[in-house]
Amino acid sequence: MSAQSIYLELRRRLVRAELWPEGRVARIACYLAGLAAVLAVLQGVLGLFAHSWGEHLGGWVSFLTIVAAILFSFLAFGWLKRRILWRLRNRLIVTYVFIGVIPVVLLVLLGVLTIYLFAGQFANFVVTSEIQTRLRSLEAANAAVSNELASHLERGTEPTAESLAGLKKRDHAWGHREVCAWYGQRPLPFCAGLPEAGFAFPDFLSRIPYSKNVGEGRPFGEIVRDKQGFYLRAASVLPVRDQKLTVVTSEPLDKDLLTEVAADLGEITLSDVMASQDTSSSQTASHQPEAPQTQSSPSSKPKAEDNEFVLDLQANGTNLKYNIQGTTSSLSVGTLPPPANGLDSEIQFGTPLPVVNWRTGENVSVGAAVHVRTRPSVLYARLFAALGDFAKGVEAILIGVAIFFALIELIALFTGTRMTRTVTRAVAELHTATRHVDRGDFSHRIPVRSRDQLADLALSFNSMTASIEKLILEQKEKQRLENELAIAQEVQAQLFPRQVSELESLEVHGFCRPARTVSGDYYDFVTASSNKLILAVGDISGKGISAALLMATIHSAVRAYSMEGMPQFREPVGLGAVAGSGRLMATWPEGAEASPAALLALLNHQLYESTPPEKYATLFLGIYDGHSHQLTYSNGGHLPPILIGEQGEIRRLETGGTVIGLFDSLNYDEESVHLNPGEIFLAYSDGVTEPENEFGEFGEERLIDLVRENNHLGLAQISQAVTLALDDWIGDKEQPDDVTLVLARAR
Repeated sequence: MSAQSIYLELRRRLVRAELWPEGRVARIACYLAGLAAVLAVLQGVLGLFAHSWGEHLGGWVSFLTIVAAILFSFLAFGWLKRRILWRLRNRLIVTYVFIGVIPVVLLVLLGVLTIYLFAGQFANFVVTSEIQTRLRSLEAANAAVSNELASHLERGTEPTAESLAGLKKRDHAWGHREVCAWYGQRPLPFCAGLPEAGFAFPDFLSRIPYSKNVGEGRPFGEIVRDKQGFYLRAASVLPVRDQKLTVVTSEPLDKDLLTEVAADLGEITLSDVMASQDTSSSQTASHQPEAPQTQSSPSSKPKAEDNEFVLDLQANGTNLKYNIQGTTSSLSVGTLPPPANGLDSEIQFGTPLPVVNWRTGENVSVGAAVHVRTRPSVLYARLFAALGDFAKGVEAILIGVAIFFALIELIALFTGTRMTRTVTRAVAELHTATRHVDRGDFSHRIPVRSRDQLADLALSFNSMTASIEKLILEQKEKQRLENELAIAQEVQAQLFPRQVSELESLEVHGFCRPARTVSGDYYDFVTASSNKLILAVGDISGKGISAALLMATIHSAVRAYSMEGMPQFREPVGLGAVAGSGRLMATWPEGAEASPAALLALLNHQLYESTPPEKYATLFLGIYDGHSHQLTYSNGGHLPPILIGEQGEIRRLETGGTVIGLFDSLNYDEESVHLNPGEIFLAYSDGVTEPENEFGEFGEERLIDLVRENNHLGLAQISQAVTLALDDWIGDKEQPDDVTLVLARAR
């Protein structure tokens, strides 16, 4: 067997197994894999002579291999999906998994995540609520001290440090507290607390408004950052005589306080987030870190980065870590309790603490962060400590409910899988029937063996095949009608004047946009002589093909009756019978000038004789004389055209009569008006003024205002402005009627 035969046979088998790279992505993946293999071989060869070349090619080999592996992964996923999910039974099984199993798994994961977040939030709530409780207690103590000092100053006695000696003896909490007071800007001669403690006068209390509690006679109680440490501080500003008494009570937020808070909870870490914001303070702390008073064993670890050094201090189970670069520092107390069981995993959660910078008074919403490490068993014991054995009973009930739900889920999955056979068999028969239909065989029928929805589907398919041929014939007929309608649209487009021979003293413009494929509106400009122009505007009752045909009839009649060289007429003398025709025809005296009223009477008689009773039209006819600037017109029931002067004054052309084609033997009146230079003739159909939206109709007044505002523009631009405003008024709705607009301007 030749090599070409082996190649063709191998390709045929790979194509049958859908493993031959036929798509663009498959070819790109094979190309990249082959290129990576070639570069790998070249890397090995060049590595023997030049190690640097091997390193450069190694990066390209890795990049091409990763990209090719990603593309092959997509291709493998598509191949497996086609192979596994082609059968409907496999699809249903996967559907059951997505509908019944995955939502349960997601709900379980959501529950676990919710419990984890709730546990973390609860752990942080325990810590922050304890800190807030200490802070409120500190505020109350500071208020009592403030009132006591204020009473001393009111009596004129100077308070001393011995004034608070009794508090230190009676309350052990005052062993960590310090109190400082200022009368005006003068410090009072006492500051009870630790010898090395002390803090500056809080200028910001009187200099800037504080977001919470700053104000005359109102207390201040916040976590503050001062001297690279955190403190619970309460302050009061009281008016005493002609000055203000400022009293500040402070308690360090140190390891002792955190140890009390973290009792039986776990490990608590307090991180200094403001260290990177206060450059000067962070530099001081980075070179002179405050160490605990107890014996400690410092250890230092240099970092690779310049000017960065980490100092770890361990004292009595407390880890104090400082980043000497000045970005963050942390204080950790407590230890993580051992797990109670296999599910008692570790929970870590953090929360920000708002901190006030004591030096500037700035309130930083994320000045510090508390990080808690604990276990669910510890939080569970704290949360349900008051319930006792009842909590264990609730726990057992919940576990039983979870097991019951799991069993129901397994039974539902098994039942759904068993029911797939019924569905897949019916779908297989439907697939076979569709293959017959694809070949054009509409005689194939699906056997019906049951009385369920699948059987009803088979009956519907059998009914569908019987109706397809009929639908195809109807579609062909519809296509033929649409083609004829398109031809009618092209023919009607030729009826509207495409090139207008304007007079020297009159500029004209016309526009018509059908609501459907063809229009029932009509307008025309007919040159009667070198100095006369006939203007015609009409609207046919109804829409669609019938209105378009009647429009073509009127168009032809107007043009035929207004041709040059025909007998001229002024008014009809009478109607006489045309010999042998049985029809009536108007007779006119010789030598008379063309008359719009006579034209309307003649057109009315013709339409009345040749159209059904429900068919009629409105028609305006006007003859403009370029020498005299006179417009002689007659209006057959059409919306009265309007003459708009340069100053905005209007005149309506209403003389005439009723619609044409509805009654026989009608006479129409006519009138002549003089068109002043710059005056605009405006004629329109009801499709311009009657469209509605939530604000009502577009209306004639809005149309007149638009023409007035744009009377300095050309007629085509005025027409465009009107149609744009009309489109904006209609919005997304369908155009309700044909839109026709005829403009003329005297020069």
